[in-house]
This record gives sequence, C-alpha cells and structure tokens, in this order.
Amino acid sequence: MFGFAGFGRPERRAGWRLWLLGVPTTLAWAAAGWSGSLGLLDGFRLMSLNRVDAWGADAGPAVSLVLFFAAAITVASSLGFAMLWAAVPSVDRMGTGFRVSSLTTALGVALGSGVAIPSWTPPESVGQRLPFLDGKAEPWSDVDWVVYYEPYLVPAVSGLVALVLIVVLLQAFLSEAEADDREQALRHRGREVTGFVTHVEFTDVWVMGHPKFVVHVRFTAETGERTVVTTMVTPLFQAPCRGSAVRVRYDPRDPEAVLVEPDPAGSLF
Repeated sequence: MFGFAGFGRPERRAGWRLWLLGVPTTLAWAAAGWSGSLGLLDGFRLMSLNRVDAWGADAGPAVSLVLFFAAAITVASSLGFAMLWAAVPSVDRMGTGFRVSSLTTALGVALGSGVAIPSWTPPESVGQRLPFLDGKAEPWSDVDWVVYYEPYLVPAVSGLVALVLIVVLLQAFLSEAEADDREQALRHRGREVTGFVTHVEFTDVWVMGHPKFVVHVRFTAETGERTVVTTMVTPLFQAPCRGSAVRVRYDPRDPEAVLVEPDPAGSLF
C-alpha cells in the first residue's frame, strides 16, 4: 500500500548528505576509540588487574591521550547529531539517521580500538594480582580474565554491532528500493480512477514541513467498489478532508498495490 510520496528527489539529496557525513563521523569515532583505549581503558585495566597506580609520575602521555579523546568524542558526537537531521527532517526518517549514525559509531570504535591493540600496556603479572605489602598474590577471577582480553573484546564487540547494523540497513534499503519500484510501476502501468476520502486522521507527523494523514479512500474498480486505508503526505493547501477527490492508481492483479495522491482538480484551494 502506497501513499503520496512527492518528495523523492529532496530525500535522495538528503540521503547523499547522510552518507557523506558518515565518512568524517567514522574517522572521528576511530580517533575517539584509539585515544580512549590507550588513554583511559588501558590505565583502568592495569589498575584492575595489578592493583598498581597506572597514573603515576610517568602518566604524561596518558593525560595527553585523555585530552585528545575528549576533543575527538566532542567532534564525533556533534557529527553524529548532524547525521540525525541529515536523513530527512521527519519522524519517519529519523530512524534511518539513527541507525546510520550508530553504524559510524560502532565502525569507528572498532577501527580505532583495533589499531590500538599492539599499544596496550602488558600487565606486570598475568594470572594473579601483585601482592599488596606483605600479603599473598591472589589468582585472577573470571572478570579479571575478561578485563585482560579487553584489547580484543572492545574492537570485536564493536565490529559485531557494526555488522548487525549493516545487515539491518541493507534490508531496509532493499525493502525501500522494492517499494519504490512497485510505486513507479503503478505510476506507469496502473489503472487510474478517481476516489473519494471517507475518513481522515492527522498522524501528528510532518515530512519536510508537510503533514502526514491516514485516509480511508473509496474508489470503483473492475470488481466493484473498494475501500483502502493508506497514508498521504501533502502540502497544506492539498490537505485531504472527508469527501475530497483523490487520484487512485491500482493494480487489478495485486489488491495490495494501491497508490493514492491528491487530485489537483479536487483541491479545496
């Protein structure tokens, strides 16, 4: 079932902006992943495993990396918010912007933390904690072993999240492309008749400044009178109302394939 979608070209331009923003956003998250791994996680890992002060007198490089991390994550977060609005300024397409933004985050962190793997500081003792004062050395717990493999777990988990998001986005892209193909086929080969709105409901959603409605439309087909429920996104001066005429294209072989558009001749303005 299709509604009125007369904003394809602006949406495609917005889609290009979204993906172009993805490149610097991914690089910024890669910088954040690299500096965060070596400037923060590395020190916390040593303190957790060996009970030593990883922020001692020689912690100058780590402090510099923390400052770099703060700058990188600020830039990355700002670009991520920009991607949310680059998709299309509507509630319907915000989900796409969020998923693409999340993909750049996961992919960037996976790349940055992966590059940082050789630079993690080796623990002073593996398998047991260093003895505290005159106490005995304590064996590592299961959690300590997880922390020990953190240099590999961070990029692995981030990469897995990125892979899942790629699959989700690919499925969404294929579904949208299929819907666009069906819509274009209806525009070129579908039967065109005049329908009439019997019920209209505003969804409180705006697509590029235009309101979106749920409409019930009655029209006459070869098999008799039919009523379909679909959505319409229209300019304000062509907003549907009960009794207004609309243009209906349908496929007699596919009852679900119906395209409803405003009828310029039936506009109230």
